[in-house]
Amino acid sequence: MHIAIIGAAGMVGRKLTARLVEDGVLDRAEISALSLIDVIEPEKPAGFEGTVNAWASDISTPGEAARIVAGRPDVIFHLAAIVSGEAELDFEKGYRINLDGTRELFEAIRLANAEDGYKPRVVFTSSLAVFGSPFPKVIPDDFHQTPLTSYGAQKAMSELLLSDYSRRGFLDGIGIRLPTICIRPGKPNKAASGFFSGILREPLAGQEAVLPVPDTVRHWHASPRSAVGFLLQAARIDLAQLGAARSLTMPGVSATVGEQIEALRRVAGDKAVKLIRREPDELIMRIVSGWPEAFEAKRSRALGFSADSSFDEIIRIHIDDELGGRIP
Repeated sequence: MHIAIIGAAGMVGRKLTARLVEDGVLDRAEISALSLIDVIEPEKPAGFEGTVNAWASDISTPGEAARIVAGRPDVIFHLAAIVSGEAELDFEKGYRINLDGTRELFEAIRLANAEDGYKPRVVFTSSLAVFGSPFPKVIPDDFHQTPLTSYGAQKAMSELLLSDYSRRGFLDGIGIRLPTICIRPGKPNKAASGFFSGILREPLAGQEAVLPVPDTVRHWHASPRSAVGFLLQAARIDLAQLGAARSLTMPGVSATVGEQIEALRRVAGDKAVKLIRREPDELIMRIVSGWPEAFEAKRSRALGFSADSSFDEIIRIHIDDELGGRIP
């Protein structure tokens, strides 16, 4: 099996690559080749005995998506995107990467399909930002999509493209609406949701963190470990079960910022909590105010997708996976 990961240099892409190399198989098929693509050339994984090709590429540039498809990967994980805060600040860049880049990929697959019947499994990472308020307390699977940010609009349009290209038989696509991934390791990015990780990651490392929103803000979360699990499950299930509705909301943990902080207190103590500094940010508060708080996620759970059980578990996963099992 040949697997391509677009966005392989990102946090989730790196963890997905590592998991695929560790497992060596996907849906009982041996993984013989990996194509790793990002705007920065991804590192080649150690210990993989098959063929690895890694290169820097912007799929919104004409011809780049065709280069990826030329290798005829059996599964394509499309993780690449400009994150929410940056897409809101740079309108043109957000649409070029998040929408035009996705369309370039789907078109390259369509042309290959016309040439020799090529029809890969495409796993597309969408977002909860496709939904917009006002929300019910718990959002059902059939809730309408009214995005309130450019990022959300770009993801919603990409979901429609995924469904239509799948309906026409050009590809076999599934979109997974990821919860906010927390705790993200490494340095903060420009995502509006970055503070959800920062108020836990930095104090766990003994550093100060900035909280730009009130403690009452509630949101839907999953750990990086769960995110990789979602992607693997999406790559192996029978997509005939989805019907025409090709995108699924993933399970997660609904928690307020205050509940996050209390979980941090239980796991790491008052010393960590005291490192959180409150500094309101109007742009972040405006973006986050339009985000959903909790989902039923019945369809995805019925299809075998599962997430973390609590925020305490999410914090402990970060300690185990990123801090060697102990708080510095």
